[in-house]
Amino acid sequence: MLSPPARDPQAIKGVTFGLAAYIMWGCFPLFFALFDGIPAFEILIHRIVWSCVFLVVLITMLSRWSPVITALSQPRRLGRVLICAVLIGFNWGLYIYAVESNQVLQASLGYFLTPLVNVALGVLVLREVMARLQLVALGLAGLAIAIQFALLGELPWISLMLALSFGSYGLFRKQVPLDGLSGLFVETLLLFPLALLALTWLSWQGNSHFMIDVPTSVLLAVSGVITALPLMAFAGAARRLRLSTLGFLMYINPTIQFLIALTIFGEPLGTIQLATFIMIWFGLALYSWSSWQSRPHQAAIR
Repeated sequence: MLSPPARDPQAIKGVTFGLAAYIMWGCFPLFFALFDGIPAFEILIHRIVWSCVFLVVLITMLSRWSPVITALSQPRRLGRVLICAVLIGFNWGLYIYAVESNQVLQASLGYFLTPLVNVALGVLVLREVMARLQLVALGLAGLAIAIQFALLGELPWISLMLALSFGSYGLFRKQVPLDGLSGLFVETLLLFPLALLALTWLSWQGNSHFMIDVPTSVLLAVSGVITALPLMAFAGAARRLRLSTLGFLMYINPTIQFLIALTIFGEPLGTIQLATFIMIWFGLALYSWSSWQSRPHQAAIR
């Protein structure tokens, strides 16, 4: 009798880290919904400031200053990192705005679209060859957006901008030789002076919500920790899992957001919007199948 194949403990750890990262990201609407009455711009400022502070402590504890110092000692090579910082800052701010304006469904649609935007950017910018199923998937997504525009008279601009900004961030991030933790710190460090100036200006104008009461101040400070934790878990997953496996786990995040928007926030889902989601889900199924078919050619990230 043949014994069952031994389980790879590293793969199990990788899946655990991946689930933790995507579940945390998926639950972000619940956290940012707590900031009732605080503008998205102010939350973004604190998210940048406190992320930077938290990452200083974390990198010191982990003795990971070497790649950071190397990156900062070559200012001419920080151009792409600055582009990444602007893109991720814009993405964070728009996402917070989507939650505050009760448009979490649009946010979830944006992150469902992100893998297909990555495929399109790979073809347009990196001249990658698109598989036939990926071409069909991209066509379905484009058709879904066109139908929504034709029948509702408006583009889901939040979805599109979230997908484009995060997809573009991924494109530039691949060209930066920094690990996830060091990369996030350098990105937030580049935004830190502007965020500090904006925070000073808000305080001077008397519009700052920080230090008005303890719960609000704690929430604003914790936003930095909340930003870093899922990224750390994701980095742990990426070192242990194949790209195809990470690709499947990716859909956990927007699925949780979709369910939160419907069941907790009570956002309406019209027939046209539902049809849009179904078309994009079908496109993602084709994309996932195409990725799964090509998995023998993908190397595991260690």
